[in-house]
Amino acid sequence: MTAQDIILIGAPVDSGKDRKGCIMGPDAYRTARLEETLAGLGCNVIDNGNLSAETTDIPDHDHLVALPQTVGWTRTLHNAAVEAAPKGLPIFLGGDHSLALGTVTGIADHAANVGKPLFVLWLDAHTDYHTPDTTSSGNLHGTPVGYFTGRDGFDAFPVVNNPVPTANICMIGLRSVDPEEHAALADTDMHIADMRAIDEFGIRAPLAHFLDRVVAADGLLHVSLDVDFLDPDIAPAVGTTVPGGATLREAHLIMEMLHDSGRVTSLDLVELNPFMDERGRTASLMVDLTASLMGRRVFDRPTRSFV
Repeated sequence: MTAQDIILIGAPVDSGKDRKGCIMGPDAYRTARLEETLAGLGCNVIDNGNLSAETTDIPDHDHLVALPQTVGWTRTLHNAAVEAAPKGLPIFLGGDHSLALGTVTGIADHAANVGKPLFVLWLDAHTDYHTPDTTSSGNLHGTPVGYFTGRDGFDAFPVVNNPVPTANICMIGLRSVDPEEHAALADTDMHIADMRAIDEFGIRAPLAHFLDRVVAADGLLHVSLDVDFLDPDIAPAVGTTVPGGATLREAHLIMEMLHDSGRVTSLDLVELNPFMDERGRTASLMVDLTASLMGRRVFDRPTRSFV
């Protein structure tokens, strides 16, 4: 097994919010030639197809959207992560961001099994630090960080055996944070670089500092990349657009730095809604970013027309 052994795991999760469309995400990545692109970089790619949510006997909730289905997906993806992580670098093709309820907790259990600390890089416009008790919308795609760090309120979900310490989490690209999340984050030692900080000091410094900590701890690194981390002008296929996101150059710089670190052991690609895309441009961009993560340099990117 080497870091170039890639396992694609389709997670057509569409239960974390009201607006539908992310169920088509995994197949959009395949249509955008993710497997062929990674194979062209010398990776050994195995596509495990799309998973299905485990059936649960949890009743519907009067406030939380699709609670039974989301719990089912959490169980399924947790088990898939635990199984795949020892075999290569799993890439979870989403699907809305509630899939990280399962992927990160599964990777955290794997990290504990191999005696390594887990670090999480959260590339997102939102912190997703809500709990079922604090979310005003009832959309559970806003809760995964709260869940995998061990916050209270997740009684319907599987017990988190290895919560990720908040000091091991870095969030880059934030620009839409609810007051409840803001107050809760103030009590943590999470590393946060919102877009104001990036505008002032650049995107390299906070990531370099975080990666130095991962290397010093000999840790595993899970990256969770939300489409809305990117500016909607270059990535329109997401239901939670927030203006002022990362530029094309900033996003590729992050991916190249991650590759150079040699620390990434798992990846989420989330919130791609092909129904809202323009000729597949967002899916293709996410594939290009994944290629940069796996070793393609910025001047090696192919020319592509969307006309």
